[in-house]
Amino acid sequence: MKRLQKENVLGVNKENLANNKRKMSGEAIDSQAKKQRLAFEEAEETYRHQRLEYLLKQSEEIASFISSKVKINNNKENGPAKPTKKLSQRKSTTSKQRIVEDIKNNNSGGGCHFDSSPSYIKGQMRDYQIEGLNWMISLHENGVAGILADEMGLGKTLQCISLLGYLKHYCNEAGPHLVIVPKSTLQNWINEFQRWCPTIKAISFIGLKQERNRIKRDVLEPGGWDVCVTTYDMIIYETPALKKIQWRYMVIDEAHRIKNEKTKGAKLIRLISTKNRLLLTGTPIQNNLHELWSLLNFMLPDIFNSANDFDRWFGTEACLDDEALVKRLQAILQPFLLRRVKTDVEKNLKVKKVTKIYVGMTRMQKEWYKNILNRDVSTIRNQDGSMSKLRIINILMQCRKCTNHPYLFEGAEPGPPYTTDMHIVNNSAKMMVLDKLLPKLRAQGSRVLIFSQFTTMLTILEDYCTWREYPYCRLDGSTEYEKRSEMIEQYNAKNSKMFIFMLSTRAGGLGINLTTADVVIFYDSDFNPQMDLQAMDRAHRIGQTKKVRVFRLITENTVEEKIINLSEKKLQLDKTVIQKGKNPFILSSDVLLNLVLAEKMDEREDYVISDEEIDRILADDDDDDENNNNEKPVKGIK
Repeated sequence: MKRLQKENVLGVNKENLANNKRKMSGEAIDSQAKKQRLAFEEAEETYRHQRLEYLLKQSEEIASFISSKVKINNNKENGPAKPTKKLSQRKSTTSKQRIVEDIKNNNSGGGCHFDSSPSYIKGQMRDYQIEGLNWMISLHENGVAGILADEMGLGKTLQCISLLGYLKHYCNEAGPHLVIVPKSTLQNWINEFQRWCPTIKAISFIGLKQERNRIKRDVLEPGGWDVCVTTYDMIIYETPALKKIQWRYMVIDEAHRIKNEKTKGAKLIRLISTKNRLLLTGTPIQNNLHELWSLLNFMLPDIFNSANDFDRWFGTEACLDDEALVKRLQAILQPFLLRRVKTDVEKNLKVKKVTKIYVGMTRMQKEWYKNILNRDVSTIRNQDGSMSKLRIINILMQCRKCTNHPYLFEGAEPGPPYTTDMHIVNNSAKMMVLDKLLPKLRAQGSRVLIFSQFTTMLTILEDYCTWREYPYCRLDGSTEYEKRSEMIEQYNAKNSKMFIFMLSTRAGGLGINLTTADVVIFYDSDFNPQMDLQAMDRAHRIGQTKKVRVFRLITENTVEEKIINLSEKKLQLDKTVIQKGKNPFILSSDVLLNLVLAEKMDEREDYVISDEEIDRILADDDDDDENNNNEKPVKGIK
């Protein structure tokens, strides 16, 4: 018996010993694998560091070379002439003769540098626009692509036209050049070519298939033109035809539209052969730094060839909190990107004053808002327990619609019969503010732009304007191309009777000059604050002689207020890299879920507003420092 027990103990001990050996062997293997993995990660990190140093060195060399050539041009004993300053001495000469004289003066021994408007430009360019032209010329001389990232409203179109004019008249490179623009800005580009440099023959390539076939047959293929202006849609439809042409310059307006390198349009644009590229965008960064890499990769694919490396360096909050690393990124961008803001260069442009007006909710709005939360929050998770971001966004959109007007929901408006009277005002807090604000603005002689995300909200505003007998225009994504230009001309016409121009933010926020208006009202705000900034600059831009007032309507203590507060943090990313600032913000599923779950419909009083409160808002708006040209967000009433 004892012998058997001893054998059992020995067997157990042998088994334990074997297990320990296997365990030790496994641990040794795991330890070796861990060492190898750490060594690989260390080597990979070293490689990334070397790549970053390489990028810095490349940028420094390009910047040094460009600046040295500019310095040589400025220090020549027989330096370049100042074309427009000589015009008064040769009024009898023709435009062509002036251009020939300028070419002789400016090409004596190297690149060209302008101190005043080139003679081929009809009109006077501002000093900073001439600096932009010289910067683009330096890039061209060095065969480097670039991003002209001036703030919206500073004349990027004119600066680009002046570059193409320089290529034609000074470099004998009349074309062909390709300019890709949003559909809403195409006619404006054609008009600007005719206005500023009529010696450039610009054609537009747009239309239905039959019309495009005619243009290809009768215009594109025969040649005889300098610049082809087309749209992003045409790139998708007509890539085969555009690929056949060897373009000298490709200019992309609103270039942030190719910020996602995986989209069809961004991929097709990369297939078009061109000698050089220029990107125009007032918002080079909108959401994250990967979008900036996409633009840099499009310009200089040989230098910015690894998205993973770029994201590893600059794609996290930790990186952006590192001031030294931010300075390195700015050093990398310096040769390729030129950014000026209105507060620095347009001293004569009067202050833009932004006032946030916080409103409550009416009884009907509170009922609908509460029903949305009670009914829909339970559906945000899938059957497997995971969150459905699509459902969360849908709830947020329903809540936003409710803060605008409950009539955006079917069955909310009383009727039939449907009538337009005070109930359209009394059932929406924002409409109550608008109804008291507009007559006072009209009495002051102001003209108003109203922006909304929802075309259905614009329809309600149309009914309201008709009822109140306010002359108005309306523009959204469904507005025909010809009708769009006609309405803009009608609104901007001298002694125009049009009081209100209502626009959908995405369709009306680009390529439209409405400087005859001096008040901008955001009935609701975009998830992307850059869209709202672009919309503001339809009025606050070169040519504006009045102080622009911006009123942003926000329903307090709702999803709308929370999203606005959070999304504005995206603006900090642009300030970090392009100017100075803090961290990016992305609306993730977790953030969206917290917004929805945090909503509590406490007992609130029905919203009311008095004429005295509106008068106080307008009085506060007039109390401003005219010497301070910075945007000033000011809270309104609560």
